[in-house]
Amino acid sequence: MRIGVCIKQVPDTDAHPRIADSGDHIDDDDLSWVISSCDLCALEEALLLVEAVEEEEGGIDRPELVVFSLGPARVEEALRKALALGVDRAVHLEDAAFRGGDAMADGRALAAAVDREGCDLVLAGAQSDDLGQAATPAVIAGTLGRPYAWLVIAVELDAASRSVRAVRELEGGMNEVLRLELPAVLAVQAGINKPRFASLRGTLQARRKPLEKVDCAMLGVEPGQVGKAGARIETMAVRVPPTGGGGLRIAGDAAEAAAELLAHLEREALL
Repeated sequence: MRIGVCIKQVPDTDAHPRIADSGDHIDDDDLSWVISSCDLCALEEALLLVEAVEEEEGGIDRPELVVFSLGPARVEEALRKALALGVDRAVHLEDAAFRGGDAMADGRALAAAVDREGCDLVLAGAQSDDLGQAATPAVIAGTLGRPYAWLVIAVELDAASRSVRAVRELEGGMNEVLRLELPAVLAVQAGINKPRFASLRGTLQARRKPLEKVDCAMLGVEPGQVGKAGARIETMAVRVPPTGGGGLRIAGDAAEAAAELLAHLEREALL
């Protein structure tokens, strides 16, 4: 059995992004980058599934864990971190044709990579920290024609029956329990576990683990289906949100100030 995890490298939430001179994207030259928080939870959940099989079967038929990510050369840092945490192999989708893609275009490329590796179960974060569109895992599942569950908060793998039990979060505090036959795709909710830190030993081992770089030709994907050419969303402009105006200062004693405040709220239709 093979488990795949799709991760995305996003700007650190403490970063201060700057709009590029063209006005249609964020200048990422000086940003620091991290793995999206939901994706870290998906990665941790995959590691826990592998460890559960190892404990139950004594290491026999241990699932192979492969991590995927799409992006420029800097994405290798995120993949190496995943390898340090215990992933067996990494696949880096790096091609100029992948640039400028949206969830649809990136999902097609990742679906091709997952299919190429023959992954039985694919985990990804429910949404990314930067765009939060919550669409890429669904595109992967739809492209491959696989069962899909979103906002998953618990996972149990049954290797013998080749199925997975997934609990997903619903509105109103309710949960839904699903049994999905493999191969399947799960989008993991943030906070379902506590992602581990890489050990020194794991970091050293990560340097020797396989990290393969693949392009459109290797995936058998047409360049017109990925990247900017395959995107359904076009970004016209990026702007900083307007800041609020200054506060209202009311002079006078307490009674006068209270009367003026009430009058102001009524004028603004806030009462």
